[in-house]
Amino acid sequence: MGVLEGRVAVITGAGRGIGREHALLFAKEGAAVVVNDLGGGNDGSGSDAGPAQEVADEIVAAGGRAVANTDNVATWDGAKALIDQAVAEFGGLDVVVNNAGILRDAFVAGMDETQWDSVIAVHLKGHFAVLHHASVYWKEQAKAGRPVSASVINTASASGTFMPNAGQANYGAAKAGIAALTEVAALELERYGVRVNAIAPVARTRLTLATPGMGAIFAEEVPEGEFDAFSPANIAPIVAYLAGADCPLSGKVLAVQGGAISLLQGWTSKDLVETDGPWELEKLPGKFDQWASA
Repeated sequence: MGVLEGRVAVITGAGRGIGREHALLFAKEGAAVVVNDLGGGNDGSGSDAGPAQEVADEIVAAGGRAVANTDNVATWDGAKALIDQAVAEFGGLDVVVNNAGILRDAFVAGMDETQWDSVIAVHLKGHFAVLHHASVYWKEQAKAGRPVSASVINTASASGTFMPNAGQANYGAAKAGIAALTEVAALELERYGVRVNAIAPVARTRLTLATPGMGAIFAEEVPEGEFDAFSPANIAPIVAYLAGADCPLSGKVLAVQGGAISLLQGWTSKDLVETDGPWELEKLPGKFDQWASA
């Protein structure tokens, strides 16, 4: 019996890359999976029902349970339809994996409003919209006296947490927001029996290959048959663990890079300058000199 036997999972952006590997492993471990993917390009343009359906078909052909979904999670109604489909198709919902994302890289001075809005919409709003509608369902279940043991796994990034990347103000801001959203949601949803965690993965995907400075890192092909530490398949077991009913973690952000997993923390106080009276503008010069090179 798999570790996710009997659980119902929604996985966004599951037609390709990391999301696809999540879906395949979840199904192998016994979960019923709603495979969501709009099927757009790296920049979010276009749509294609093929990727989501192909993954769902692959799962079913292997004896698992899955259905495809092509709703746009960056829209309120699309996110609701996704959650509604899981409940209608499989009778409930136990796991949400927010993974869908796009890239529209540009430096701040050259970034236009559309580039900013589209990335924030898919990543940050998309995470929140799916989380909101799932939370409404779980709250209703808990209020009705039905036991809930649910799990949410969000997808943050090194960009926006511990490794800012020039050219990704939109992406980094969205991913930092997702890390904060994870911590807040964990506090709020615990009362309903829901755990919320996030991963900040580094893997060889079409998005990382298109990221400035990252493509060269992953350019070297791993010989067939050898272990590829940066394969998207190497991320999925961690997410499956976080999705399990027995996992004790909540409110955590885990950086997953090859053979290493580290626990990330948010902003911390590194140094201190104090005053016994009111701050006076003319006395501020020189007080922070040591921070200039920190």
